[in-house]
Amino acid sequence: MDRLGGAPSFRLDDRVAVVIGGTGVLGRRIAATLADAGARTVVVGRDEARGAAVAAGLAGAHADVRFERCDATRREELTGLVERVLVSHGRVDVLVNGAGMNSGTAFLEISDDELDRIVAVDQLAVVRSCQEFGRYFVARATAEGTGASVINLGSMAAMSPLSRVFTYAMAKAAVHNLTKNLAREWGPFGIRCNLLVPGFMPAEQNRRLLDEKRIEAIVGHTPLGRLGMPEDLAGAALLLAGDAGRFITGAEVVVDGGFSTVSI
Repeated sequence: MDRLGGAPSFRLDDRVAVVIGGTGVLGRRIAATLADAGARTVVVGRDEARGAAVAAGLAGAHADVRFERCDATRREELTGLVERVLVSHGRVDVLVNGAGMNSGTAFLEISDDELDRIVAVDQLAVVRSCQEFGRYFVARATAEGTGASVINLGSMAAMSPLSRVFTYAMAKAAVHNLTKNLAREWGPFGIRCNLLVPGFMPAEQNRRLLDEKRIEAIVGHTPLGRLGMPEDLAGAALLLAGDAGRFITGAEVVVDGGFSTVSI
């Protein structure tokens, strides 16, 4: 904690950040930004080769970045992830749940298989991750009085209906609700839980849904006049991760260039 009267710090020195979904476009940028601020950073994903390449690329510019393979839809793998990180790093202070999957299937054509896959990644994986890491966070807070920061990636689609993303929007709406409930539940322990809500950005799950005509319409609806970039989101993640955001919990931090402020 900063000295009394001092400005809150954006540094994350001596802290450990775990970024689930850190091999994706947005997750990688968040991981790099947290590492830039001094955090020892664990990039988590399902693809071993891709994850190792991401970690190697970031480690070339940042002090301490490593990859851990984990399928966050499987509880036993999350349990193992927590155990491995505690052995290798001794602690966890920041958890980012950033894995995502989307689909543009029309509502009446959504199959059970697609429904199960998207809900598993976008909703249930976040629930299980918060449970597995949360057990450690609560136990440490009870024993030591040390808090933590949980950052869940939400969605504009969870706040206001957007076309062609029915299952994704439904799953993300559950994540918004979960995060706010955990903010209330864990606040007394000093564990902050917030939502990082990206506007339209070039994430993998969005690219196939954003054709040229739709991009033009989105940019025209956005006061700042452009699509978002991964670094725009990462700056907000840094605020939520450390002492600079120490009085922020249960918040939906929208990073959308003003898109959501325009009703017509």
